[in-house]
Amino acid sequence: MQSLLLRLATTPTPLPTPTLREGISEDQVTPGLLGFIMTAFFVVATALLIVDMVRRIRRVRYRAQVEEERIAAAAAADVAAEEAREEPGTPGDAPDAGGNGLAPGSPRPRD
Repeated sequence: MQSLLLRLATTPTPLPTPTLREGISEDQVTPGLLGFIMTAFFVVATALLIVDMVRRIRRVRYRAQVEEERIAAAAAADVAAEEAREEPGTPGDAPDAGGNGLAPGSPRPRD
């Protein structure tokens, strides 16, 4: 076993030949026109997919921004309505029959 390993370790490897073997032409080992067309197709398809993905991400961000602005505007309107209700002398300041300070028909606050 040792002699086999020693022989394998000391045997020089043959140098690769820089030319093609006999019977093989340059067209048989290169991708050629079909390979170029397929590579170009994949590059174009990938570029189109990236552009579409960026467009969709931008659209989602815009929708989220519009939704945040809508929620902020609704909250500001609620605050303004609450302030209008709290002004003295406006109807609805009187406590209801239960004595809890709520106007008749208004929902009870959550605890």
